[in-house]
Amino acid sequence: MTFNLKSMDALQAIVKFLTEQKTTIGYSVLAVLTYGGQRLFSVFAFKCPCSSQNLNYGLVFLFVPALVLLIISVYFDCRTWILSMGCCLNPSKRCPYGSYLNCLCILVKATGSAFIAPLIWLCAALLNGTFYECALSGLENDAYRTHLCQNKPPSCKEDIYRVPCEITSMNASDSEDIHLILRAQSQVIGWSLIASTAIALLLVSCYSACRSQVSYLQEMFWRKYIEKERQHFEQFSDDYATKLADRNLKSFFENTKPDPLPLPSNNAWEEISALYSFNRAHQYYSTLHRYVEGGKRESNEDIQPAFGFVDGGQII
Repeated sequence: MTFNLKSMDALQAIVKFLTEQKTTIGYSVLAVLTYGGQRLFSVFAFKCPCSSQNLNYGLVFLFVPALVLLIISVYFDCRTWILSMGCCLNPSKRCPYGSYLNCLCILVKATGSAFIAPLIWLCAALLNGTFYECALSGLENDAYRTHLCQNKPPSCKEDIYRVPCEITSMNASDSEDIHLILRAQSQVIGWSLIASTAIALLLVSCYSACRSQVSYLQEMFWRKYIEKERQHFEQFSDDYATKLADRNLKSFFENTKPDPLPLPSNNAWEEISALYSFNRAHQYYSTLHRYVEGGKRESNEDIQPAFGFVDGGQII
């Protein structure tokens, strides 16, 4: 019995840790999957043509998958749909009081989060060097080819595009030198991209923290509240959807009048679906909290970047 209790406590501690670190774990899984996908592309799908098409072929494999990942990430970010849902019919509904700049900031923030997967792809691809090597070996730039062919035979410039396939007329050492130069350039760009991204994230995080209107401990509580609100919202939505479906089906098949079932009005759904805006006079932890307290959005409220977590991230 004691062993079972200890096992349950250990299991609960593990579950709690995984729950608290789910964002970090999620990004780690995303990084592993993206890197694994890039490696699979390099091994099984990528075959450098070693012709005048090297540049186009290499750039397509380097940037098009990153673009696809960006589109997918934007699609699965709920802030995209909070901003876009119904905006064509009534633009002021999503950005009231002329706060178009604030809405643009939210859109930029959502897009910035969506860049995580594409950046992982680009960094992995550049550190591997295969795509870059193929692309740059086909660059029709005389100065660049002269740089690569220093102290090489005259035929070097004509053979550069064959270097990725190792079928040049140059000797093996000259071909390997060009191969290593291209691989080194790719890796330098990759590490530079990683470093610049890390610095940018640090600066943005520091700026967001400096602009925060609440203390660190209150923000910790706030994040826990938002997480619990989302969990219970999903549960309540499922329960009431089930009740409504059961009531309607029962009324239909039994040919009786449906029992009253109170549900939120369209206006209520609109209110809680709005972007969160910070009110210095009243402490509301979400748009739902503001609605049930009877609060109204005022013209002097603004959307604070530090509270972007209130509007959520992923819809799945």
